[in-house]
Amino acid sequence: MWIPRALRRPARPTGLLLALAVGTLAAVPAAGQVPTPASIIGFAPGTERQLADWNDLTGYYEALARASDRVALDTLGPTTDGRPFVMLTITSPENHAQLDELQSIQRRLADPRLLTGEAELEELLDRGRTVVLITHGIHATEVGSSQSAANLAYRLASSNDGRVREILDNVVVLQIPSLNPDGLQWVAEWYREWVGTRYEASDLPWLYHRYVGHDNNRDWYAFTQQETQLTIELAHNAWRPQIVHDIHQMGGSGARIFFPPYTEPWDPNIDPALTSAVSQLGTWMAAELTAQGKPGVVVQAIYDAYTPARAYQHYHAGARILSETASADLATSVVSVDPADIGGGREYDVGTRSWKYPWPWEGGRWGLPQIVDYMESGAMALLTNAARNRRYWLENFVGIGERAIAERTEGPRAWVIPADQSNQPGVDYALRVLAMADVEVHRAVEPFTVAGERFAAGSWVVPLNQPYGSFAQTMLERQVYPDLREYPGGPPKRPYDVTAHTLPLLLDFEAIPVDEPVQAALSDPIDPPAFDFELPPELRGDAAPRIGIYKGWREPMEAGWTRWVFDQHGLAYDTIHDATMRDGALGDHFDVILLQDQSATQIVQGFAEGSVPPGYSGGIGDAGVTALRDFVRGGGRLVAIEGATDLAIDLFDLDVSNAVDRLPSQDFYIPGSLLSLEITDERFGTGLEPETAAWYWGSSRVFDVSDPTVRVLARFADRPLLSGWVLGAERVAGRPAIVEATVGAGTVTLFGFQPNYRGQSMATWPLLFRALSGVRLGIFDHN
Repeated sequence: MWIPRALRRPARPTGLLLALAVGTLAAVPAAGQVPTPASIIGFAPGTERQLADWNDLTGYYEALARASDRVALDTLGPTTDGRPFVMLTITSPENHAQLDELQSIQRRLADPRLLTGEAELEELLDRGRTVVLITHGIHATEVGSSQSAANLAYRLASSNDGRVREILDNVVVLQIPSLNPDGLQWVAEWYREWVGTRYEASDLPWLYHRYVGHDNNRDWYAFTQQETQLTIELAHNAWRPQIVHDIHQMGGSGARIFFPPYTEPWDPNIDPALTSAVSQLGTWMAAELTAQGKPGVVVQAIYDAYTPARAYQHYHAGARILSETASADLATSVVSVDPADIGGGREYDVGTRSWKYPWPWEGGRWGLPQIVDYMESGAMALLTNAARNRRYWLENFVGIGERAIAERTEGPRAWVIPADQSNQPGVDYALRVLAMADVEVHRAVEPFTVAGERFAAGSWVVPLNQPYGSFAQTMLERQVYPDLREYPGGPPKRPYDVTAHTLPLLLDFEAIPVDEPVQAALSDPIDPPAFDFELPPELRGDAAPRIGIYKGWREPMEAGWTRWVFDQHGLAYDTIHDATMRDGALGDHFDVILLQDQSATQIVQGFAEGSVPPGYSGGIGDAGVTALRDFVRGGGRLVAIEGATDLAIDLFDLDVSNAVDRLPSQDFYIPGSLLSLEITDERFGTGLEPETAAWYWGSSRVFDVSDPTVRVLARFADRPLLSGWVLGAERVAGRPAIVEATVGAGTVTLFGFQPNYRGQSMATWPLLFRALSGVRLGIFDHN
């Protein structure tokens, strides 16, 4: 859902409004008495085997805002499932009295074009405050973050010690206590239902975000989800924080907490002064916790700073500080960790003292109390740095902005998106991304020529000498990821996430870099276009197929993303649960069944019996396998993607195999890149360009086809790499990527790559839609 610009400023709710949403006003104490979390929730957040849910926590924040003149509570909007999405603003009463003026100062410092001279700049630097955005709980099973948020808010609202007063005087703290309230509510309810039983730490048997699950922290350049949009528009863009602290949890077998510096590589479009600022702040935080006697603090390990999918503020002059605290079993402690069981470690050795890991953790008890303690200590260390170095943070912020608006001496000066492209929805998607990120995108009001190339009126122009030109550059250019190895000639160093994010390739449109400034009559910066996806032609009309998406208790995130894409297009579908699959007679209800990326073992067996509560274990089982076989042989259509292709190949004894299965990584490695795809089947590609970009990552396949009756619908190009990093390109070059087989009266279509990567790969959505419609065989022909 797009939020109009007129509605982007947060509206402060009345106490009654929020109380109606969460139902907790009765517990609010009288004004002036700052309530503890325990006085509202019933226990202190971080208590062993206790989890506060979103209703509890929003009730507490309402009580805190009513009682403290240091705290204001804003409801930014509804979550995906309709819960209140809130933000606390915490600072001194004196700062609250001039909050609008402080916000105005911040926005002028963010754009040096708005400054009139050195005298005004000096005045604003004296009057401004460091703005820090702290975000909690994006991953709902990382339960410590959302619990620690309440403790941190209470400490800042109630304490009068010198450290807290220094923070309040010099910092405006914006605290989003949960980036995923829906998932927080579900996980807390699930844990409380089963605490005290063998299942109290069992996995939640559905995605903890309706559409994206764990991928909600990979949405920070596509802005597809409601929670991302609210945070970008009403926190990041409204305030332009100098620092963003994103509080997470990681695996429990190694270090106890991670802070930056990040490992290499950094995206080269990030300002070098920001890289240095992140490194000094992270090292400060590590030193603070170590000085407090907390072992197991590690820096410059595990996490890199390459992809903008997790680091929006790095392209908006702000330092993004990720902290990752070791996990337990949800709110249940791991009672005794044997030193012999401590292992792992990427870019550090968990058993060896070093400069980046000076005090190794040697085992013992670890649980929610320790997690919350480490998290709160890390946040206080960050806020202390932000307060004591207020002038540094503001001056560095301005310096980054001044370099951003200076005329570039290297690389392109601007990007031009030509008018009248065939895929206007892709152009609109990209324009929405850029404009929502406050990139200034203009439209040419007349034809123009730049660098010897002629462009029509209506073309879009993105100058790069603007405050957030680095975001435009990283989103529009093709990525060239460095060839990093564990040792010379050895296996690759694994990126933390992926290596490509090129919007023109993902969204199937043309963007042209130009090496000269654009001299043309241009419009004012455009507003972001709304999502406007239409139902694909193949799926319109009375003969649209009845689509079923398989959803077991171990649902992959890609299935959630697929539901999001279908919902955006208004495409009707039904969900097929394990029991439905086992009941059989699938052809009575469905024409086509989609299996998203999931292993055959997960589909057939699901959760092991005893690992989750009764009713949630098992998969489709033998009965479901038989039903699926009968469905296809009886005339149904099966579309299987990536890992699910293994089940289809075995089930129908197809003479198809994965050509890159079990190859060592030094011979073949594609950690997340965009490859050139050639559509080789004329019928399948009718009306489409013969080449497009396909997303390939760890679960993708490259097919070998020995049976001549198996039709190859698309192949990877002979020179496959378009953006990212590929080792062993010859292993994929020219190989089949989409194949189709007739089985009995039905068909099976296999996708070796992911046609719907995080709701972003619009370029290959048409191929998925055509596979679902059966257009290749004319089963649902709309000629």
